[in-house]
Amino acid sequence: MNQFTGSNFDDFLAEEGILDEVTARAYKRLLALQVQDAMAETQMSKSELAGRLQTSRSQLDRLLDPENTAITLDSLERLARALGKQLIVRFA
Repeated sequence: MNQFTGSNFDDFLAEEGILDEVTARAYKRLLALQVQDAMAETQMSKSELAGRLQTSRSQLDRLLDPENTAITLDSLERLARALGKQLIVRFA
């Protein structure tokens, strides 16, 4: 009999002690994809977005890096404004 019947992937990640880390990276990847979509809508380059944020392109790359999950609400708000978007944060 399969010992994992009825379990799900989240349970597995929790048992491995990496659920929070994997979830944070997934959210960060989703954020980066949303930024890319917004940039494509307006035909904005990374250099232009970095300019609007008054930062370097390499700093923007670090901001969007899924491996770097440390990002402040202030940075998210500035990013949203630079893209002409509104930041919405909610608990589900």
